[in-house]
Amino acid sequence: MLSVFVSALATAATFWDSAHNGVEMFTRAAAILMLTALASVAADRLYLKDGSFHTVREYEVKADRVRYYSSERGDWEEVPLELVDLTRTQAELTEQKSRMEADAKSDAEERAAAKTARQQIVNLPAEPGAFLIVSDEKTDALKKAEVKIVTDQKRRVLKLLSPIPLVPGKATIELDGEHAQRKIANRRPEFFFRPAMDEEFEIIKMTTKKDVRVAEKLSILKVQKEEPMVDEVVEIVPTFKKQEGEGLYRVWPQKALESGEYAVIEYTPGKMSPQIWDFSVVQ
Repeated sequence: MLSVFVSALATAATFWDSAHNGVEMFTRAAAILMLTALASVAADRLYLKDGSFHTVREYEVKADRVRYYSSERGDWEEVPLELVDLTRTQAELTEQKSRMEADAKSDAEERAAAKTARQQIVNLPAEPGAFLIVSDEKTDALKKAEVKIVTDQKRRVLKLLSPIPLVPGKATIELDGEHAQRKIANRRPEFFFRPAMDEEFEIIKMTTKKDVRVAEKLSILKVQKEEPMVDEVVEIVPTFKKQEGEGLYRVWPQKALESGEYAVIEYTPGKMSPQIWDFSVVQ
């Protein structure tokens, strides 16, 4: 009975919030409904000491008897107190109340988070990119990094143009500088990400070399008709992803990040034309 009430409460909350945006009004009404429910629904089951139970709407102890309203027969009935397992009955009631309150709290938090996300999304720029969620009220656009391909042939630097004049061998995709300009102290940063094309996107960890950061290591196996076959090595950070709207996603790491150099990357495997938004995680 309580679980049905909670489900109905959550459904009503979703409708009210989306249709009228009356969160505060609904919260007050929900609190009144919950208190009323907890007061009137005293127990679902009135347990007896032999292990059986009566399905009841409510009950009360009257001296040496327990008076209860039978849900099955729709009338008040009585049973001797000595036959009733009040300890089990009250323990289940307490558990039901705790579960209901926890569900109601969770629903309220989810509605508040959804409302905050809608407000954040409204203020996002329309262009593609990665946007750091700084707080409930603020997001910052990450600067798109300049990326280059460096081959192992005397460290020849190639711009990411199409077609790319490559030959079989080793190469790296690099960013200038050992550290990103954007420093983030939060070890589990969250981003909104709006891809430019229908491509994959991830958070990656980069390795640092002298004056550069390496985003990808490439093994160019062969080149046919200007279409290279490439084996890519990328250190992908395990993330959670949630679609927040058409062409808009929220992405964040599953675990806290260590200090180091990272990036949000949009790419198509084998194409060697990634778009990268870099950042540093600092302690």
